[in-house]
Parts: sequence; structure tokens; C-alpha cells
Amino acid sequence: MNYKETMEYLEEMNYLGSVPGLASITELCRRLDNPQDKLKFVHIAGTNGKGSVLAYLSTVLRAAGYRVGRYLSPTLSSYRERIQVNNVSILARELAEVMSRVREQADAMERDGLAHPTVFEMETAAGFLYFLEKDCEIVVLECGLGGLLDATNLIHGTLAAVITSVSMDHRNVLGNSLKEIAQQKAGIIKPGAAVVSAAQEPEVLKILEEKTDGRLRVAEKARLAGVRYGLEKQRFDYTSSAGRFYKGLEISVAGTVQPENAALAVEALEALAEKGFPVEERQLRSGLIKTRWPGRFEVVSKRPCFVVD
Repeated sequence: MNYKETMEYLEEMNYLGSVPGLASITELCRRLDNPQDKLKFVHIAGTNGKGSVLAYLSTVLRAAGYRVGRYLSPTLSSYRERIQVNNVSILARELAEVMSRVREQADAMERDGLAHPTVFEMETAAGFLYFLEKDCEIVVLECGLGGLLDATNLIHGTLAAVITSVSMDHRNVLGNSLKEIAQQKAGIIKPGAAVVSAAQEPEVLKILEEKTDGRLRVAEKARLAGVRYGLEKQRFDYTSSAGRFYKGLEISVAGTVQPENAALAVEALEALAEKGFPVEERQLRSGLIKTRWPGRFEVVSKRPCFVVD
């Protein structure tokens, strides 16, 4: 397939909808020689803030010299934004090439009497293939829906599981209580992985603590200090759960919740350092201030002030 044919095929297959569960994506990736098993991940789940935290983490890791894949949804201006390496979207011809390989195996599954993988499952498999081909040292992976039964959760190489703020969402799929939803989000936690969480409601925190056996790091709001909010630049101090003090960290993403998201990214980066991905403080600062997340409370005009969110 070329790029046009690829997009037409994916549009055609949208009728499959969303199917929670790992059976189909597991079989698809098995037929593709399990590219995900050769990669290392930061896996992000939660209700709010996943995209922002992904942006902070991937930009800082890139500033530290690592080759970083990132997988996200939804996208803003181009479908190709879903799959990126070093913040650069996959090229049209590259997407067509990897998706052609995925389609071949997905259609073969259907011929063999199995359920055809959904569009999201095919996108996820294509991302794994691309990240492996591009020799990514680490992939920052955002869950599509929930966590436990999300297609991204077939991975085993999770270095850090990051749980952003959890609240009531997708109740028709994830559950009718905060506890049920939290259990789904916590499903991305793997044995041996570092676990980092945003500040949570007590019932969410209890579930995370039970799942982690003392491994949980929490980006407590109380550790934020000296916050100076702004549309173009925000500044704050932060003391990590490990006791490290960062004075005057700066970010360029607007929104009053962003210092909290950035603090969560700092906690995750400290955890990754213990897993073999150290980041110097100057690289941390450089990556935070360079992080951009278009369409998320983005100031597109000053006179008059016009914000897109």
C-alpha cells in the first residue's frame, strides 16, 4: 500500500470499533515476531495529563541524548503524529510500509478464523515495528483506553509505569466507580517496574499502593513551591520523593495543572535514572523548557489574547 491506500484501509476498518482485551494484539504481534519484546518502555495511563507528561518525558530524554520513540493519541494535525521518533512524526512512506506488513498479518488472522485486529491494535503493532527499526533506546507509550485491557499493555519491557490523575472516565468500559477505574489504570504495573503516580484520591492511592509493594513514588502537590503561573512561561520549585530539590524549574506549556504534570515527569525521570537512563539536571531543565504540546491551552495570539485548548 502507498500512504493514500493506507489511510483508506484504516478508514474502512474503523467499523471494527474498540475491543478491550489482549488476545488479538498478542497474536498479531506474535506473527510479526514480537517487536515489542525488543524494546524498553515508559508506559503512561490515567484520565488527565497523559499527553503532557509524555511530552515532558520524551523531550527531556531526547535532550539527554537518547533516541526516543513516542506513541500517542489522539493527534492534532496529522495522523502520522501518533508514531514519532525524537519528536519527529513517521514519514508517509514509512507508515505505508509498516502498515502494509501489519495488514498482511491482520488479514491472515481473519482468514484463519480469528477476529480481525482493530485499527488501534494495528496502529500499536505498526508503532512497535517502527520503533524497533529506528533503534529507539526507549519508548514513551500512552495507553489508548484504560490500561489493563488496552492494546498497549501486552508489553513486558516496562521500566516505569506512570499513572497520571485518575478520575471518572469511560464508565461504560472501565467501570462505574473510581475504584474500578483505578484498578484498570493500575493494570499497566509490571513486576520490577518503577511506579510513579500523580497526587490521587485516597481510594485510588490505596489501590496503587497495594499493587506496588513499596515501589510507589507520588508527585505530591505539597512538594511544589514558589509556583509562578503564566501563559508563556511557568516557574516552580520541586522537592522529589527522593528528597532532591529543584529550584526554579521552568516550563513553556500553559495551564495551572502543568507544574503538577511536570513534577510527575521529574519523578519518572528520577526512577528511570535507576533503570539505566540517567539525565543530568541541565538536560532536565533544557528538556522541560523546550517541551511543546500544541493544542493544549496554546496561546496562538497575544493581541488579542487567543487561546486554543
